[in-house]
Amino acid sequence: MIRLLLAVALSFGFTSLGTKLLIDLLTRQRIGQPIREDGPEGHKVKAGTPTMGGLAIVVGAVLGYALSDLISGGTFTSSGLLVMGAIVAAGLVGLVDDWIKVSRERSLGLNARLKTVGLLTVAFGFAIATNRLTSVSTELSFARPLGIELGHMGWILWAAVMVYGAANAVNLTDGLDGLAAGSGMFSFSAYVVVGFWIFSQNRNEFSVYEVSHALDLAVVAVAMVGACAGFLWFNAAPAQIFMGDTGSLAIGTGLAGLALTTNTQLLLPIIGGIYVAETSSVMLQVAYFKLTKGKRLFRMAPIHHHFELSGWAETKVIVRFWLIGGALTALALGLFYADWVRATDLLS
Repeated sequence: MIRLLLAVALSFGFTSLGTKLLIDLLTRQRIGQPIREDGPEGHKVKAGTPTMGGLAIVVGAVLGYALSDLISGGTFTSSGLLVMGAIVAAGLVGLVDDWIKVSRERSLGLNARLKTVGLLTVAFGFAIATNRLTSVSTELSFARPLGIELGHMGWILWAAVMVYGAANAVNLTDGLDGLAAGSGMFSFSAYVVVGFWIFSQNRNEFSVYEVSHALDLAVVAVAMVGACAGFLWFNAAPAQIFMGDTGSLAIGTGLAGLALTTNTQLLLPIIGGIYVAETSSVMLQVAYFKLTKGKRLFRMAPIHHHFELSGWAETKVIVRFWLIGGALTALALGLFYADWVRATDLLS
């Protein structure tokens, strides 16, 4: 428990300090976020707001995770290091994208092909390393493995798709002040509970779980909770800094990594239901536009912009999405616990 408390406190502190330093540095250098021309009219006043704040999230989380283990005498594990490594790698892809945006003063960074190559490299690298260096199950899983064997190659492909999809889903969600950071806090909190619960159950004689590094994974998750919270202090509306792709890609990759290493793959779409809704709205908008030859299903996609253009204040959209995210987290944890009750009943 002390490792979890240290990780969340340290990551919050480092991220808060790092975010403030970034704001001061980027403001002095007049480095700010270009705003896309086809976005909501009200967002154009945000042009010039410092970006790349996700750098503070990644660095803060890494320091919180590493120092909490060193101070408490904990043990780094291959699973925890791989998830944290994937977070850093995805953050670096996002950092390159953000730097191109601000240095060339345009709303588009890396072209789609290069960004895809970068993310897929991270996704497949994580999937292959996790498959070879940890004891993760190669079965499809919900709250536990479902008995549907994917095989090593099938699991690697599935894991890479999950990482790539989750990273892009959070990236799409990051369009309002504090929306992605606040939603990330709820989602990572779910994995703190999942990881610690599995760890506590694995100490019993009859455990239903097959996760060997659960406590270290909970430390990774709580470090990300602290980092998101420290960043949200400055990112809440009106934002003093944006996380950029550096933060959104790192958050999405971290969530997928935790889902894969805790064998809760199909629980992630519930935990991250906000991200699923945002991504689905974009896919539906594009499909409807093509099928109807120019008509739109939503006023604008992702769906948070639809509500903005429907007259909702930005803060109202954010808070209501947070409430939905919290409810989905509670639902996911309820299903996770219900599965444990069912499994232990079958054992008794």
